[in-house]
Order: sequence, then structure tokens, then C-alpha cells
Amino acid sequence: MTQHPLIRNGYYGEFGGQFIPEMLRRNFIDLEQAFEDAWKDAEFKSTYADLLRDFVGRPTPLQRADRWSERCGTSVWFKREDLAHTGAHKINNAVGQVLLAMRMGKRHIIAETGAGQHGVATATACAWAGLPCTVFMGAEDMERQQPNVERMRLLGAEVRSANTGSQTLKDATNEAMRHWIAHPEETHYVIGSAVGPHPYPMMVAEFHGIIGEETKTACQTKGIKPSHLVACLGGGSNALGLFLPFLDEDIELIGVEAAGAGVESGRTAATIEKGSPGILHGAKTMILQDDEGQIEEAHSISAGLDYPGIGPLHAHLASTGRLRTAAAEDEEALQAGLLCTRLEGILPALETAHALAWTLRADWSGSEEVILNLSGRGDKDLKNYIQNPGE
Repeated sequence: MTQHPLIRNGYYGEFGGQFIPEMLRRNFIDLEQAFEDAWKDAEFKSTYADLLRDFVGRPTPLQRADRWSERCGTSVWFKREDLAHTGAHKINNAVGQVLLAMRMGKRHIIAETGAGQHGVATATACAWAGLPCTVFMGAEDMERQQPNVERMRLLGAEVRSANTGSQTLKDATNEAMRHWIAHPEETHYVIGSAVGPHPYPMMVAEFHGIIGEETKTACQTKGIKPSHLVACLGGGSNALGLFLPFLDEDIELIGVEAAGAGVESGRTAATIEKGSPGILHGAKTMILQDDEGQIEEAHSISAGLDYPGIGPLHAHLASTGRLRTAAAEDEEALQAGLLCTRLEGILPALETAHALAWTLRADWSGSEEVILNLSGRGDKDLKNYIQNPGE
């Protein structure tokens, strides 16, 4: 595996690890070895690169957002992941993991999804591969992301409702894990973010690293020296994809979490801002929990950020000061998304809108070159936008 020096035996500092049921131990040993072998295999890498180009539509552009820059008072560039096939960055990882599953001889693909974009991406990759696909999704998220539910079904996926807890991403992940434990041999679980037990966080980061690599190339072509990289943080796959190739450079990394109704409101998804170290879905990371270690429910208007944890590498980067975190509230994100639509002609996903909101209130000198990962388009969020039309 192509590993950044930060990782040691599946850990990033104190975060990470592999806290899994014994009956899945063989799956993880096989998965780590299979990915390591595949990532060294020129034929696998070539096939993956061909799919990113011909199926996903990469490279995605790096566009200067002129009117947004004027509003912010500094130069802001959008990395247009919304233009990738299926409308978000999630397809990079989905295609990679399905390709890996085929190499391993797996016969059934499962996935969890919150906003639905990862579910759509996985269903899309499975349709391309001719593999059956089951996507677990919280009942609450199915209601607020109905267009993506229908897209998954049109692609041939079975969408199973998670009806426990808050009926959101955490609960969908629980159901997917239970299914995998019951069907370990024939199933591959395509985790959609840089979370979970090792090797998933780094594997997902590697599949999404194309975002940062393309950004580097585009910056060189355009003569840009970026000062800030900005992305929303839920589990953290889009942010890590952008950040990973720049970790050793003198560039400020900004991760914007979902404050929900406010970081101190009790209805938030600001995991790094408000959380503490603990175990969630097989890894040690920063999580929202009470004094007894019980997981607290996260809240965000954005289904993709409505998760009480964060990827372990993000937790490590934040704990060492390499990653600077901020948080944007529901209403702030809604208004930023609407403003982006009207200023730039781009309807962003509500996840991305949190990062956009932060750029509007940041204290810029005017000399910065800011790159914002516009990680997805907002078709799926039309209901929320229409119900909150702003000024």
C-alpha cells in the first residue's frame, strides 16, 4: 500500500486501528493484502485510470470563481468534483473498490450511505461491473434524499432502510456491518468515507487522492500557489482526497464541520470541535459521546455530514495542529449554497455549502489563493433549498 509516513501499523498517532469482530478478521487481512497487491500492479492501476478518465470523466476542472472571489475579498478556486459522473467525488472510491472486489472474486457488494451520493456511486459502479448491490440507508435520510433513493433503484440496487437510532448514516453503517458479519465470504463492503477499521481510511484516501493530484497539476499549469485548501468534513473522504498530496507543503488545511443548530446547542455534528476520543465503527477517532461513552446523535441539515465521528487521519491532523477546523450552522450553509447558485451558476450540495459558508466569513487579506473542494452538486438537496429560499 502507498502509505503516507503518518501511518504506523494502521494508526495515525493515537487514532485508527482495527476494532472488529473476530469473524471478520480474515476479511481484513485479505483486503489489506489485496489492496497492497493491486496498488502495486500496473495493470490494475491502468484499468482504474482508464475508468476515471472514460467512465468518471476525469480530470475535473479547477475553476476560478470570479464573483464568489469578489464577495469573499480574495481569490477562490473551485475544484469541480460536482462534474464527475453521478455528481460528486464519491464515484472515485466506488469504482476503485468495486474493481478491487472483482479482483478478489467477491460476488455481492454492500454499502452505507447518508446523503445518497455514495450509494448512487456504488450502485453505478456495480451496474458497470454487473454485480448485485445492496445499499443501507437511514429511514430519515431516505425521506430527505428521495431522488437519490430512486436513482439507486433505477441502477438496480436494493435499498434497505435502517430504522434504528436516529435513522441516519450511523445507523445505516451499523446495518451494513451486521450484514457483512453474517455474509463475510461472498460480500465486499464498500465503505464510502475515510472512516472505519484499517485499511479503509487509507484505502479510501488513496482512491480519492486523484482530487489533490489533479489540483496540483492544475495549479502548476495555471501558475497558482495555493495558500489554503478548504473542504467540508463529515467522515472526511473529499477533504482527505484534496489534502493528502499537500500534507507536507506549507499550505493551510481547513476542514469545515456541520455545526447543525450550533456547536453548543446539543444538536450538532461538529465532531472535532465538540467530540472526544473513542471507538466508532471499528476505529479510534474523535466522536460525539456522553460521559459514559455512549454515542450521541449528530444533527445536520446535510445528510452527508450527519455523522457522530470523523476519519482517524483527520482526528490526528487536528490533534497535531496540521488541520484547522471550523463549523458552519444549518442556516448559514443554506444561505451560502443559495448564494453560490446565484453568483456562480452552480447549485452545490449542502455538504459543500458548509465550506462555502466559511469562506464568506473568513478574515482574508486579499492576497490568498484559496482552493475549495466543491465536492458535489445539490440536485439531491432541492427540497431543502426550495423550502428555505432566502432573500
